[in-house]
Amino acid sequence: MDRVGQQGDAAPGRRIVMPLLLSPLIVPVVITAVGSYLFYARVGLASTYAGIILAHTALASPFVVVTVAASLTGFDRNLMRAAAISGARPVMAFSRVMLPLILPGVLSGAAFAFVTSFDEVVVVQFLASANQRTMPLEMFIGLREKLSPAITAAATLMMALSIMLLVVANLLARRGQRRPRAAA
Repeated sequence: MDRVGQQGDAAPGRRIVMPLLLSPLIVPVVITAVGSYLFYARVGLASTYAGIILAHTALASPFVVVTVAASLTGFDRNLMRAAAISGARPVMAFSRVMLPLILPGVLSGAAFAFVTSFDEVVVVQFLASANQRTMPLEMFIGLREKLSPAITAAATLMMALSIMLLVVANLLARRGQRRPRAAA
């Protein structure tokens, strides 16, 4: 099936949902933080861990959507159909056929989401109570007051983790390129 035919298989609300999911990339973080605080204050999620988690999820979701969507564009749907014809249930077909092929995109999205969430201080300053502290917020406060060895150690660990994630993503991408593609 050609690409034009596959475009018709897309979800009907995609033109509405995609811009909503990608909007945190465009809207400044301060605006998002203020809007999240005003909304969460009305519904009772301000100063809760659930509110912080929801805000971080909203800020990180565009990176996951973009990377997973990019890996799905190269995925051949006929492989899932072949698995279904072979008797595989949908969960088994997903875990044995689809997930290994899109895993580099999923892991890249997870890494970007983690780094985005881990770097976020502004939203936590608006949404967290006085006794709720995240590591980036503590580092920001520590830098403002005094530079301690704990902050430099945490920064070193963060850099090492980032480098390790980049190496793993690069290795997975190379492994995906070496894998022979199915004949068309």
